Amino acid sequence: MVRRRGDVLPLAVLALLADGPLHGYEVRRRLDVRLGAFRALSYGTLYPCLRALQAGGCLTETTAQRPPGTVSPKRARVVYEITDRGRERLAELLEEAGPAAWEDDAFGVRLALFQRVAPRTRLRILEGRRARLLERLELLTASIERAQAQLDAYALEAQRHGLETVRSEVDWLDRLITAERRAPTRPATPAATPPQEN
Repeated sequence: MVRRRGDVLPLAVLALLADGPLHGYEVRRRLDVRLGAFRALSYGTLYPCLRALQAGGCLTETTAQRPPGTVSPKRARVVYEITDRGRERLAELLEEAGPAAWEDDAFGVRLALFQRVAPRTRLRILEGRRARLLERLELLTASIERAQAQLDAYALEAQRHGLETVRSEVDWLDRLITAERRAPTRPATPAATPPQEN
């Protein structure tokens, strides 16, 4: 089953909030910057995700207080903060390395968060993505061979472009996998932990 963008959104949100509390607008802005796959993310998608994470005990929300004596026509901003349960859930999500992590939208998000992922999990995701693309390459090649006589030159070029795009990504993955195997084993960066009060 192909995982939809909304299915990886909780992972992306929890990873951002692990670095510190943010209000909804800032969550969306940082998703746009760090995770290009989320450029078209709407508030209609983000806020239900934030509410679901809150209902699951992964986030808390507080209303940001305005400095005394300031008047603003704007609504007070709600600030979201990750909980201990949210950190546990983030760790679980980061360790998922099955087929859903290899699909198009999920893979892009996972790759953007690789600094937080254990080396063995990173390698498994990269290898899984490569295997998935090799399957796709085989299907595309067979499809072009079957349809070659029936397609006009432009339709055929469109199919060849798709084939070259997949080949290019396989080559890129080969380089990443080689680098990952050669890299000294270093632990993933854990989710940020708030300082302990004395």
